[in-house]
Amino acid sequence: EGIVKKIKPNTEKASNLIKTAERKFNCLNENIQKVGIKDDNANDYVEYCYDLLMILIRAKMFLEGLKASGLGAHEAEVSYLRNLEYLELKEQDVRFVDQMRFFRNGILYYGTILDKEYAKKVIGFTKKNYQKLKKAVTKRKF
Repeated sequence: EGIVKKIKPNTEKASNLIKTAERKFNCLNENIQKVGIKDDNANDYVEYCYDLLMILIRAKMFLEGLKASGLGAHEAEVSYLRNLEYLELKEQDVRFVDQMRFFRNGILYYGTILDKEYAKKVIGFTKKNYQKLKKAVTKRKF
């Protein structure tokens, strides 16, 4: 459909994205420690976790010479997780990231309000999969 295009691999951009993800992951942990997880900040944590995971996915795609853009780009990036077999993510994990995408869009465009229980679920998923995804990003397959 022309959503994902082949480009020249961009290791510099990927490296910068990995650094951004590391910074965001550290900030996430610091915020949780200092502020905690409440209904009032649940949306913020869901957005933050989704963005953090997407940054790592984009970094991997740049290393592989791929770029998603336009309508459907986020769905394509989430689907790209299925190509990373060595991550050993189950289909339900990919669906969960897609659900995060859906709720994040709801927050940004429709005023969706999430609760701390869902935020805890998202944070747990992110913490569980961050290191795996980061390793996958740095594992180059050309």
